[in-house]
Amino acid sequence: MTVPPLAAPPAALKQAVAASGGGGAAEQPLFRFGLLSDVQYADKEDGASFHGTPRFYRYALQQLDRAIDACLQIDVDFAIHLGDIVDYHNTTLPPCEETGVSRSEKALREVLHHFDRLQKPTLHLLGNHCLYNHPREELNKRLQITQFQQGVVPHSYYAVRPAPGWRFLFLDGYDVSWLGWPEGHPLHEQARQLLHANNPNHHDLNSAAGLVGVARRFVKFGGGLSAAQLAWLEGQLGEAAAAGERVLAACHLCFHPDTCAPACLLWNYDEVLQLLGRYAGTVVGTLAGHAHQDGMATDAHGLRHRVCKAVLETPPGRECYGIVEVFPHAVRINGVDTFASEEWPLAPLPGAAARGGGVAEQQQRQASAAAPAAGQQAC
Repeated sequence: MTVPPLAAPPAALKQAVAASGGGGAAEQPLFRFGLLSDVQYADKEDGASFHGTPRFYRYALQQLDRAIDACLQIDVDFAIHLGDIVDYHNTTLPPCEETGVSRSEKALREVLHHFDRLQKPTLHLLGNHCLYNHPREELNKRLQITQFQQGVVPHSYYAVRPAPGWRFLFLDGYDVSWLGWPEGHPLHEQARQLLHANNPNHHDLNSAAGLVGVARRFVKFGGGLSAAQLAWLEGQLGEAAAAGERVLAACHLCFHPDTCAPACLLWNYDEVLQLLGRYAGTVVGTLAGHAHQDGMATDAHGLRHRVCKAVLETPPGRECYGIVEVFPHAVRINGVDTFASEEWPLAPLPGAAARGGGVAEQQQRQASAAAPAAGQQAC
């Protein structure tokens, strides 16, 4: 299955990322993108999480604007938002007095209007708070997920080639979930059975009381990948490996238990890690949100796993986003203010010697081969 490139492919990049302290003029990245997670906007007074962490619901839009301003200044090629674009509290607020529009709809319109300022693609993931507010199929359209999907609608996973030699896989962590599917849907029923088999709190399945360790992930606000999505993922990884591409996988829910509290993990994180590990070298690492705090780990296969801090819980006067630069030899996450920085060195691609040349040479050949097709959608 061919994977479409971004609607606006990377153009010639400018000088170094001056605002974030990235590489110098002698070392230009292959492409750059903005990275942020959990804007989770609601037009309500500040509050706190279940654990007492302050949340700045209205200020989240100003935080988003700071990130967009930086992306515009640096001229990123696209942005990634890791899910939870609006907050659950929108569903509890009365309709807008002026228009009669529901708060869920008004909040989504406002956040998307702010993202539109970038005038570049923003690649979105579905989070639990997204699904509290809007139906899955509506979100797929409004977040422009459907334009990248091929044969998997109404699901919400997709693949994009942001640049020659790279494939980004956006996973739907709520494919098997209580959320996003109507009662009676096979994936809703599968989720119900999993929760009742693994969580004793049948009166409140959002509670992990009595569960220990990674078993605490079996809560109602979680989810996992379906068998069909796992098969799709394996197919994408096989195609990428055969094409000599690098892969970065992203999901709202977290991939690795060393990066987050257990309740934030994918239900079948172990299956996903095993599959990604089979393609170590091709797969560079993963990005996730949901946990609201930065988390980092390297697994036994050498894959790097990163969980990103939430915009929602960043106080006024601070900032929370990253500018990611992708080089032939490394992925550099330039964190701004409260957003942690790190660098992922890239080992040679599997079979690089047999194909001839190192990573940089392969990237150059792929770029030359793809140049005539720049800006075109694959069929």
